[in-house]
Amino acid sequence: MTSAPKPAETSPVQIEFDDNRLLPALFGEHDRHLARIEQQLGVSLYNRGNIVAITGSADDAAMAREVLNRLYEVVKTGQPVGPAEVDAALRMTAGGHGADSVTAGTDPFIQTRRKRIVARSPNQARYMRAIADREMVFATGPAGTGKTYLAVCAAAAMLTAGRVDRIVLSRPAVEAGERLGFLPGDMREKVDPYMRPLYDALYDALPPDQVVKRLETGEIEIAPLAFMRGRTLSNAFVILDEAQNTSPVQMKMALTRIGENSRMVVTGDLTQVDLATGIRSGLTDALETLATVPGIDFIHFNQSDVVRHALVTRIIEAYDLKTRERNAQEVERGT
Repeated sequence: MTSAPKPAETSPVQIEFDDNRLLPALFGEHDRHLARIEQQLGVSLYNRGNIVAITGSADDAAMAREVLNRLYEVVKTGQPVGPAEVDAALRMTAGGHGADSVTAGTDPFIQTRRKRIVARSPNQARYMRAIADREMVFATGPAGTGKTYLAVCAAAAMLTAGRVDRIVLSRPAVEAGERLGFLPGDMREKVDPYMRPLYDALYDALPPDQVVKRLETGEIEIAPLAFMRGRTLSNAFVILDEAQNTSPVQMKMALTRIGENSRMVVTGDLTQVDLATGIRSGLTDALETLATVPGIDFIHFNQSDVVRHALVTRIIEAYDLKTRERNAQEVERGT
């Protein structure tokens, strides 16, 4: 059996950059960014002065060109470029050639008080656009895809721009069950362990003194889901995180809190349900019930959208493989 022939190399594609001062940041120390692109795309990059020559198949060379152009747009804004940004450009380019494609210079971003946050995968780009355009967005998928982080950063940007009056961040405190009252401290101290990821994202989007001040004034409110009952949240950006751990009744209650001039983002990972056996996830129920309701957008992330350490992707893939193998064995035993 013979292997398929490799695509023939074409004449080198050349890119000429107009600002030599930006090239050290673009190429990376000892040209490590160029080496990463070569490794991922199977091309050869040769730089001389402000010109980069790309050798490889026509498709691979075109992708490398677009990756470099994307990264050049980043360094032109003064933002740092590291391995994570290179990988993001590779993901965006690889996933951006369909009908919903995004191209260098047009990728959506969120500008917070502390940083400019750009999409690092095509699904992140769709998510950021959905948050900007829709009143309600559901985001599902594995850890590390930016579901919670991007929602909190978008909320912080809208708050500081005056587009909403407050942010309401909520999570179901499933681990505590009905025992929150037995934990030491006031309510903030009781729920803080369950809200820590939300705090982390807030401090990444806003200066620490602003987070503290806005928490004290109530412009930012962090509360367990139970405290949402009976309220109408107007002029607010509401985030329901870890929504896979709600019941259908809790989910309906949360979704119907939205008021005038408000937005709601619901995030969750359906592979990480902590509910007691036999209780249906409110997130699963909502995805089925609301699938055709106008005005709601659904973004489904997968392993290719994981933007944390590369090891996170490999861990998720290993667990998914194990789950598929176990399910296959159960099917065999049942036949």
